[in-house]
Amino acid sequence: MLSLRLPMAWYVGVDVGTASVRAGLVDRDGMVHAWASEEIRVHQPQAGRYEQDSQDVWRACCHVVRQVTTNVDVHQIRGIGFDATCSLVVLDEDFGPLPVNEEGERCRNIVMWCDHRAIGEADQINCTRHAALASLGGVMSPEMQPPKLLWLKRNLPDSWKKARHFFDLPDFLTWKATGSLTRSLCCVVCKWTYNVDSGWDQSFWDEIGLSDICQEGYSRIGVDFLGPGQPLSGGLTTHAADELGLHPGTAVGAALIDAHAGTIGVIGGDVTGLGLACESQPITARLSMIGGTSTCHMALSDKALFVGGVWGPYFSVVLPGLWLNEGGQSATGSLIEHIVTGHPAYNELKKIADASGQSTYEWLNRRVVSMATEGAAPATLTSDLHVCPDFHGNRSPLADSSRKGMVIGLDLSHTCDSLVQLYLATLQALALGTRHILNAMTQSGHNVSAIFMCGGLSKNSLYVQAHADATGLPVVLPAEAEAVVVGAAILGACASKDFTSMQEAMQHMVRVGKVIHPDPAVRSFYERKYKVYMLMGRNQLEYRSLMSSADHRANS
Repeated sequence: MLSLRLPMAWYVGVDVGTASVRAGLVDRDGMVHAWASEEIRVHQPQAGRYEQDSQDVWRACCHVVRQVTTNVDVHQIRGIGFDATCSLVVLDEDFGPLPVNEEGERCRNIVMWCDHRAIGEADQINCTRHAALASLGGVMSPEMQPPKLLWLKRNLPDSWKKARHFFDLPDFLTWKATGSLTRSLCCVVCKWTYNVDSGWDQSFWDEIGLSDICQEGYSRIGVDFLGPGQPLSGGLTTHAADELGLHPGTAVGAALIDAHAGTIGVIGGDVTGLGLACESQPITARLSMIGGTSTCHMALSDKALFVGGVWGPYFSVVLPGLWLNEGGQSATGSLIEHIVTGHPAYNELKKIADASGQSTYEWLNRRVVSMATEGAAPATLTSDLHVCPDFHGNRSPLADSSRKGMVIGLDLSHTCDSLVQLYLATLQALALGTRHILNAMTQSGHNVSAIFMCGGLSKNSLYVQAHADATGLPVVLPAEAEAVVVGAAILGACASKDFTSMQEAMQHMVRVGKVIHPDPAVRSFYERKYKVYMLMGRNQLEYRSLMSSADHRANS
């Protein structure tokens, strides 16, 4: 129950993730007083394809907002903010859903961020070497919107002909809330190639075969734009307010991609007195890591830094006046789940965990510690077991969606303990992938002294410790576990004009929790483990080259 002494200002944050929608009721000090979550359906008609229903997503948003605001006077809710995955929503001229699938199912009108159907289109775009690719680390990902648009045009001509509105999912949500077609600068810059200084580049769309996207003044993809948290005209419409259970006119902030909202919700915390180097350094010394189904690595800078295979630099997409580089891993939480649930011992492990009153991952983490031999660090259980985590391609810093996962050191064991070791090796591989991304950023001019982590994976203590140990950097966790929701609420707080800037709102509403330091005892182990990690990547290319040569000879 809520305290009877209610603050006079509340903010609502709505976070749309891959498989669920979350909402939080947040006060001026960044404390989450009520929280709700609801699953949203993911359709996977075939490998590499992921689709959703925009109406289902909005319905879930309305449901969770009503849940978290049931005990407060909605007139005291000053603002609402939305974030979401960078998925593509397709609507007709009447704003009705259009199918993004060959089956013609209109209820599947979202091509999700993780959908890789457009790998061929992304490759074609990259072959143009157009100047617009410079701000994407030089490589267009199939997870971005231009390849998906090109795929739709080629494969679903009826949907393409009827489509009049292409939204990034965060912008779809603010349109549903306000009726405004204004896009978030964050979305169009990071996923659509919009340039803050020069706008849309028609030569890019012409060269990739999408000249028709430029018709009618780019009205199908956006003509008006706002920075994060800037208020959308009119606030909540009467209809949307009724659906959400809020007051018409409530301020709505321009949205953010979910990882970017996580950055807002974690990176600005006060670390005074914690003995961290970043205490005396600017915010550009902090790397934010938002880990869930996938993981994003966000680094800010005062000037444009070009990092090969890392997205950006993007200007003013998170904080005004600062540049952003965005690295990432396409499969992290989803990879861990795949490894654990796909192991022959999973059903046995689940029974043991249930019987002990623990979650599967709680049991796995405790078993890692208990399996370590006396005097040895638990991390060293994987000395002979190594994983390359690119099961869904490598987003950064290799920018190669064709990369595959690898496991070296398997035996015939089907026991729970063999699963424990493989689970640990997977966590370590993801942490080493983060180190790989950090190294690329450092070589291009970033100077990171601490990782600020949030998202679902930040709740896994073994995952967090592996990152501290693999990178040699302290990991700072937020006081509020749902930091992404706090980041979304900050957008609403900025839109309400209760704060003069995003920076001021962050100073008031972002709070630091615990700090996890690297264990010096495993430094040498991780140095060797990283060399194996890099060698596995090079070996995979050798295998691919050998097989390609053999196929060429066989066909000649």
